[in-house]
Amino acid sequence: MKGLGIGSFTLDWNTVAGFLGSPLAFPGFAIINMLVGFVLYVYVVIPIAYWKNFYEAKKFPIINSHTFDSTGAIYNVSRILNDATFDIDMNAYNNYSKLYLSITFAFAYGLSFAILSATISHVFLFHGKTIFQSWRKTTATLTEQAGDVHTRTMKRNYEQVPQWWFMSILVLMTILALICCEGFGKQLQLPWWGVLLSLTIALVFTLPIGVIQATTNQQVGLNVITELIIGYLYPGKPLANVAFKTYGYISMSQALGFLQDFKLGHYMKIPPKSMFLVQLVGTLVASSVQFFTAWWLLTSIPHICDESMLPEGSPWTCPGDTVFYNASIIWGIVGPQRMFTKDGIYPGLNWFFLIGLLAPVPVWLLARKYPNHKWIELINMPLIIAGPHGIPPVRSINYISWGVVGIFFNFYIYKHFKSWWARHTYILSAGLDAGIAFMGVLLYFSLQSHDINGPAWWGLEGDDHCPLAVCPTAPGVVTKGCPVF
Repeated sequence: MKGLGIGSFTLDWNTVAGFLGSPLAFPGFAIINMLVGFVLYVYVVIPIAYWKNFYEAKKFPIINSHTFDSTGAIYNVSRILNDATFDIDMNAYNNYSKLYLSITFAFAYGLSFAILSATISHVFLFHGKTIFQSWRKTTATLTEQAGDVHTRTMKRNYEQVPQWWFMSILVLMTILALICCEGFGKQLQLPWWGVLLSLTIALVFTLPIGVIQATTNQQVGLNVITELIIGYLYPGKPLANVAFKTYGYISMSQALGFLQDFKLGHYMKIPPKSMFLVQLVGTLVASSVQFFTAWWLLTSIPHICDESMLPEGSPWTCPGDTVFYNASIIWGIVGPQRMFTKDGIYPGLNWFFLIGLLAPVPVWLLARKYPNHKWIELINMPLIIAGPHGIPPVRSINYISWGVVGIFFNFYIYKHFKSWWARHTYILSAGLDAGIAFMGVLLYFSLQSHDINGPAWWGLEGDDHCPLAVCPTAPGVVTKGCPVF
């Protein structure tokens, strides 16, 4: 949980699929690509970087999503915040410390840089011609000149969703977003041009990232590039950074989710208007339920998300939210100019943009030189780079168990019991996901809300029994519960 996780395993489906998604739904080649990236990163790159003390790595835990100051202590954000305007106080910042990250957290941002450029390069090299041809074909389809059997069947039997339905929602949501940011005393800090720019970014990247997701079931995130852009354009504004990231990244992610559901309905011959309305109602219900659930949890569970105040073994540590919060510090308060230029600690991470851009080129050249070796085209550099970039908050145990289950089903079961695999794999995946969700709600209301957590045994411990994994190894760094070297 805290270290490199060699030999870790789990029997919990939530651990297997909670962060990375169900491995049963990933194609086998995608699983292999991601595991190759994970192994190279966690067991080669990170240990070398740590023991070579890149970016003063030994001052901090090897895997940690918190931010630190120059002494190795947790960064005290309140010391550099202007309480009146909720932005950075430069005098206080200059008198305190630059911001440091654990080596894994720092390299995770480097990987994010590389993923974006690798995605653009890979899609251009391997799919550019196909995209252009498909674009022309799509245009022809809209003018009744082409279309596959599914499209022709749908057009014969059902009315299509009018274009003005989509445009109306786009205009309405954009107006509401502008009101949220420009109204309410401008508490979100994001100006009107930031909203429009974030939506433009989502529009531009939906196609290339959609191509990667369509072929690998892995979605490349826009979270870091959106944070980077607004961090440079509008530094020192943490809430503006969070809002810009949400409008830029989540809009793209939701668009691809919408397309994914529409594609499924298209093949199942569900009326397009019915699909549209169900998506709309589902979005309203889900967003409302999530908002009120989050509000209820935040107001009912003492010290939620505060690991220093929670009891040992508490499930309310919020690893994903911790990363989100610290990202607002890194990109919003301190800003990329004071992190990733000569004024900060991590200017070298900018080379990851170039590394990602060039990474698919050798694979593409080999694929062209040896066209009969089809396995070469299965080497997907964006996937290899993206594989481990979720660490933190994702841990080695998630990757290892996810990979084992995925390889078992998508190689062994697929090869030896193909008819069973074709008939039951996706149903099993959906059943396991639904079972986890149902049991999570049931167990919380029936047991955990009454402080009944079941029997205490080693299999329930969220611990790798290695307390030194959270300790720095640099001489003289004092951390609670750790030896001083």
